[in-house]
Amino acid sequence: MRTLLQILFPVLILSTSGGIATWLIKNKKEIKPQPRKEIIPLVEVRKIEPGEHQFRVHTQGEIAPRTQIELVSEVSGKVIWVNETFAIGGFFKTNDVLIKLDPNDFVLVVTQAEATLARARVGLSREEAEVQVAREEWKALGSEEKKADPLVLREPQLAGARATVASAEAALAKARLDLARCEIRAPYDGRVRQKHVGVGQFINRGTPIGRVYAVDFVEIRLPIPLDETGFLQLPSGLDSTEAEPIVALAANLGGRESTWSGRVVRTEGEINARTRMLNAVARIDDPFGLRSKIRNPLPVGLFVKAEVLGRKETGVYRVPRSSIRGKDHLLTVDSEDRLRLRKVEILRYRADDVLLRSGLEEGDRVCLSLVDAPVDGMEVRVRDVDLRSVEQSR
Repeated sequence: MRTLLQILFPVLILSTSGGIATWLIKNKKEIKPQPRKEIIPLVEVRKIEPGEHQFRVHTQGEIAPRTQIELVSEVSGKVIWVNETFAIGGFFKTNDVLIKLDPNDFVLVVTQAEATLARARVGLSREEAEVQVAREEWKALGSEEKKADPLVLREPQLAGARATVASAEAALAKARLDLARCEIRAPYDGRVRQKHVGVGQFINRGTPIGRVYAVDFVEIRLPIPLDETGFLQLPSGLDSTEAEPIVALAANLGGRESTWSGRVVRTEGEINARTRMLNAVARIDDPFGLRSKIRNPLPVGLFVKAEVLGRKETGVYRVPRSSIRGKDHLLTVDSEDRLRLRKVEILRYRADDVLLRSGLEEGDRVCLSLVDAPVDGMEVRVRDVDLRSVEQSR
C-alpha cells in the first residue's frame, strides 16, 4: 500500500500542475502596447538687452609716501634745541626749524671773516690809490705815447688786492652759510618717521638726524594683470592732458570699512619680471586732511583694496556665467521654443556673469537651465525669469 502511494502521489501532482498551466494559458489577458510619451524638458530663459558697461579692475597695494629723505646735518655741533613736533609721527611745515645747533663757534668765524674782508677792502683801496699815483707819475714824465709796463702802473698788485677781497667775501659767505646751517629746517610739509638725535648730543657733519616724508599726497603701486590693462585707459606719461582713471580705495579700520579716492597718474616703465604684471601708480591728495576735513586719515603703510574705473563700452550683453557652454557657446531658445546653440565673442569673465561683445541679438532668450545632452533644434518648455531673480537664487 505504501509503495502504491509513493507512485501515485507524484503523478497526481504533475497532473494537477499541468491542468493549472493549461487553464492559465487559455485565460491570459492580452496586453496592448502603449504609445511612448515624449518628455519635453522645462527650461528657464531670460530675454537680454545690450547696454553700456564701465569696466572695473580690482587690485590691491600698500600706501607709500611720495618721497621720503634722511635728514642730515651739514655742520658739526652740539644740539641745543629740538622742536617738539620733531618726534615720531609729528607734523611740520615747510621751512620750520626742527633742530638748532650751538652757533657760538660759527658766530666767531663770521666775525673773523668780516674782519678779514674789511682788511682786504682797505688794502684794495690803498692799492687803487697807488695805481692812480703811478699813472700820474708816468704822465708827468711825458711818456703817454709809450706803453707803460704793467708793473710800473701796479696793475698786478691791484689785481691781487681785488682777488684778496673776493676771497674774503667768499669766506664770509661760507661762514654765514655755516651759521645758518646751525638751524636745520624742514624741506617741505611733512611728517617724522624716525628720530635719531636729542638735546645735548654732539653730531658731526653728515650725521643722520631723522627720516621724514612729504604729506601733500601719497602714492600706491597697483599691480595690473596684462590681460586686464585693455579695460583701462592708463596714462602713458607722454601727454600731460591724458585722462587719469579714478581709483576707489577701501580698508577695514577698527571694524569699519573706510574709503578714499585717488587717480592713476602714471605707470612704471616695465613689466614686473616676477609677477608679469604692470604696476600703475595712483595718487591720493591730502591723505591726512591737513587742508580739508576728512573723516579717516590715510596712514602710510596701510594695505588697501583698490578698484580702478576703466573705459566704457556700449552694446555689451551680460549673461550668467552658468549659461556658457564649453569655451564660447551658449544655448538660446527661438520663437518656436527650440534650443539653438550660438557661438559668442566673450569680452570678459566675472565672478557670477560673463560680458559678451557679439554673437547675440537684442531680445534673444538665453537658456539658463542645465540641459542634459542638448541638441540644436530640441523642443523645450519655457519659463521666463529676469536677471534679478537668477542672482537672488544664487
